[in-house]
Amino acid sequence: MSSTPQFIVAIPARYGSTRLPGKPLRTIAGVPMVVRVAQRARQAGASQVVVATDDERIADALAGQDVDVCMTRGDHASGSDRLAECAAYYGWGDDSIVVNLQGDEPFAPAAGIQEVAYALARDNAPVATLATPITDAHELFDPNVVKLVRTAQGRALYFSRAPLPWARDAFATHRDALPADLPFLRHIGIYAYRAGFLQQYTQLPRTLLEQAESLEQLRVLEHGYAIAVRLTPEPFPPGIDTEADLQRAETWMRNL
Repeated sequence: MSSTPQFIVAIPARYGSTRLPGKPLRTIAGVPMVVRVAQRARQAGASQVVVATDDERIADALAGQDVDVCMTRGDHASGSDRLAECAAYYGWGDDSIVVNLQGDEPFAPAAGIQEVAYALARDNAPVATLATPITDAHELFDPNVVKLVRTAQGRALYFSRAPLPWARDAFATHRDALPADLPFLRHIGIYAYRAGFLQQYTQLPRTLLEQAESLEQLRVLEHGYAIAVRLTPEPFPPGIDTEADLQRAETWMRNL
C-alpha cells in the first residue's frame, strides 16, 4: 500500500444498547471501550478523531484523550446520520475522507482503518468498505454473517445475509465444503465516506432491499451509487455486542 491519505475517523457511540446497556462505557482491562476505540483511531494516524455521541457520560470518559467529542441529537436512526451531523458541525470539505469506525470495535487493526481510507482515496466512489475471504462453509450459510460479491474492478455488486455467490453444481451435491475456485467474501462493517456524500446519504429514502436484508449499505447501491471494496490487510477481531463478548475480550487482554 502506498502512503495513506489524510483522513478523519468518526466514531458513533450511543449509550443505549438493548444487548449490552451502556456499552461504550463498559471497561476492558479497566479502560472504557470507547476510549480503546479512539486510541485505535489515533494509532492509525487519523488527522482528527471525533466521537459522535448524545450522552455526556461518554464525553466525560473521553476527557484528556486528545479526541474531539461532537454532541449530537438523540433521535438519529443510524450512526451514519449521527456522522452527517458531525460533518455539518465541523464543516468538513465535501472531498474529506471520513472513516466510520464503530464504537464497539476496540481491537480494530490500524492497518485496516488505513486501508479503507486508502481504498476511497484511489477510487471515485463515494463510499468504500472492507471484506475478508470466507473459507468455512458454516460461515457462508450463517445469516448473521454478511456476504458480498464485487466486480472485477473491486466495486460491490450486492450484499446479503444469504450465501453469495451460489455455487449451483457444487451445492447441489454437498454444502459442507466450499469450492476452491470462487471468491467467497465476508463484509467487514467499517466504511469510509466522502463527507459530502454523508449529507446526501441521510436524505436518500430507505429501500426495499435494505429493509428486507436489514443492511443499510444496500440503500447506497439501490440508489445507484458505487461502493469500493478492498480486502483487509489484517483480521478484524469480532466487535463487542454481548456480555459474553466482553468477557472474551477481558480474557484476551489478560493473556497478552
